[in-house]
Amino acid sequence: MKNNTGEESTRQLKVAREIQRDMAEIIRSKGMGHFAQCMVTVSKVRVSPDLSYAKIYISIFPSSKAQEVMDIVNSEAKVYRGELGRLMAKQLRIIPELAFFLDDSLDYVEHIEELLKK
Repeated sequence: MKNNTGEESTRQLKVAREIQRDMAEIIRSKGMGHFAQCMVTVSKVRVSPDLSYAKIYISIFPSSKAQEVMDIVNSEAKVYRGELGRLMAKQLRIIPELAFFLDDSLDYVEHIEELLKK
């Protein structure tokens, strides 16, 4: 639950951290070859108050292949949820639905740095 200030509960934060750690391991185990020779990292996870839905933000390098990698990740979302279920079976009764989003904050930082150099 969110409190009056709109912050996530301690339980949400703990579950999000665990999902981030486990998803990073799942993606790492697939190897770069699986993701069009790109480096894929889990940068952030947000979990709904009822723990039934998780937004997973991933960074992709090089960003020029981001759409290709996002297509791969989204097509395998059910597989990742199954693997996550095996890893988190002791912590959660219900494994949340997963939704993947591109975290392009690194591109944004790069763009700002380029603008500052001018």
